[in-house]
Amino acid sequence: MTVEDATVKAGAREWIGLGVLALPTLLLALDISVLHLAAPQLSADLGASSNELLWILDVYGFMIAGFLVTMGTLGDRIGRRKLLLLGATAFGAASVAAAYATSPGMLIAMRALLGVAGATLMPSTLALISNMFKDPRQRSLAVGVWIMCFSGGAAVGPVLGGAMLERFWWGSVFLLGVPVMVLLLVAAPLLLPEFRDDRPGRLDPVSVAQSLATMIPLIYGIKELAKDGLAPVPLAALTFGALMGLFFVRRQRALAAPLMDLALFRNRAFRAALTLLLATTFTTGGVLLYFVQSLQMVQGFSTLRAGLWMLPMTAGVIVGSALAPVLARRIPPGRLMAAGFGLAAVGYLVMSVDAGSLAWTVTGLLVGTLGLSPAMVLGTDLVLGSAPPEKAGAASSLSETASELGMALGIAVLGSIGAAIYRAEMSGGSPAQLPPEAAEFAEDSLAGAVAVAEEAPAAVADPLLAVAREAFVSGSGVATLVSAGLVLVVGVLALRGLREVPPIGAPAPAGDGGDGDPGAGGVAGTGAGGDAAPGDLGALADRPAGEAAVRGRA
Repeated sequence: MTVEDATVKAGAREWIGLGVLALPTLLLALDISVLHLAAPQLSADLGASSNELLWILDVYGFMIAGFLVTMGTLGDRIGRRKLLLLGATAFGAASVAAAYATSPGMLIAMRALLGVAGATLMPSTLALISNMFKDPRQRSLAVGVWIMCFSGGAAVGPVLGGAMLERFWWGSVFLLGVPVMVLLLVAAPLLLPEFRDDRPGRLDPVSVAQSLATMIPLIYGIKELAKDGLAPVPLAALTFGALMGLFFVRRQRALAAPLMDLALFRNRAFRAALTLLLATTFTTGGVLLYFVQSLQMVQGFSTLRAGLWMLPMTAGVIVGSALAPVLARRIPPGRLMAAGFGLAAVGYLVMSVDAGSLAWTVTGLLVGTLGLSPAMVLGTDLVLGSAPPEKAGAASSLSETASELGMALGIAVLGSIGAAIYRAEMSGGSPAQLPPEAAEFAEDSLAGAVAVAEEAPAAVADPLLAVAREAFVSGSGVATLVSAGLVLVVGVLALRGLREVPPIGAPAPAGDGGDGDPGAGGVAGTGAGGDAAPGDLGALADRPAGEAAVRGRA
């Protein structure tokens, strides 16, 4: 990439194209949260068992996590716009089939297909943003818009889904995606250019299988540990996934055209950004778990009302995502992200002051998400900018994989901390009138206590709920304090790992920072080769010939 190429400004077509790319992003986030509202209707209409219902809800996320690496690399090979259109077509068709599913098995299969299709959309949209917005300042702003759309979809999902379920049947929530995908299929060929690696090499089926055998068991094992604790099945899944991951990495090192280009990890900025994304979603996943449960089981809100109380959090994400790219033009990303983590720690401390108070928790979460937004925006931008253009799809898929793992780990680890405190405080604390089996169930989780209380007389239910909610608040308060400490540590890591990355658009410091990456391995380093100065695409000298293989096709 020449200096002239790097400083080319995106025009109206690219910005309108960004609006097109925002459509699947918004829909994917919405689809993650909206189906949980329909769970009671699914059980009643399809006769789904509790185990089938869990698979209906979870298989979507499993498939997305499992196929992200494969689809990111596939987009580099066949074309990112082509993969986006193929994924959109499959997503729309699977949405219609899911809406009219006649059995739990059919719905599980369609949710799995939706997950595979969804895995094509996320890396394709991010990679196209990287290719369309070559100017680093414009790219960081575009990534901020992408983050805002994803967060907005996650927040709007419960509200929109709740409103639809009050008027229509459960399948209506799937049909939300159909007009969005139709619009994408019409607009994308007109507004989005095509990008691909002209020398991608052969796609290795064994690597694809190893990638799936790594990610799906890992995500499954982490989620099951959060539910059941140290049970044999999730531990076996984690062990199997880790073992397959070792085989996967070993095979990638030996391949001429690997599914995952391990050379990307030689760039320090790339590694640091992935770590920061994982840590950010780790705390976000755990804290949101407690917040949503508190709204429904401590405050007693309906799902729709709980969704409305999540909108302030979305406001924090939107404001933070809009400010981060602008502030990063004057403040080095490492310092800005560290300051954001410090603000997030303040927000989490506010939440922990009184985890049972709606005012304290909403205010704290607003401050926390405002502080974490720079890490999400700039971390994603660092990942994209640190990779050569022909590897943009692979890089974006790795950023999404880190986020998926971080979210699952946060729910598992922080959820386990809160659950342990809940069980310790509830041990022997149930009313004496409860049968032993009911007391054991109530003392295992707040959800269990609520279920027992619904069947018990008021004289037993009221004191049970009071002590259970107090125990839950204690557990969530400790988990939030742990999150506050963690983000402070991550803030220090951001300062150290990105200490030489200059503000976005500023000239990079000359010299080689070692470890296979120049300087600090900044915002727009080459990633794989580490042979160009980081920080500013406009400051790059010509890259090796491999980069010339990437060509835009209108």
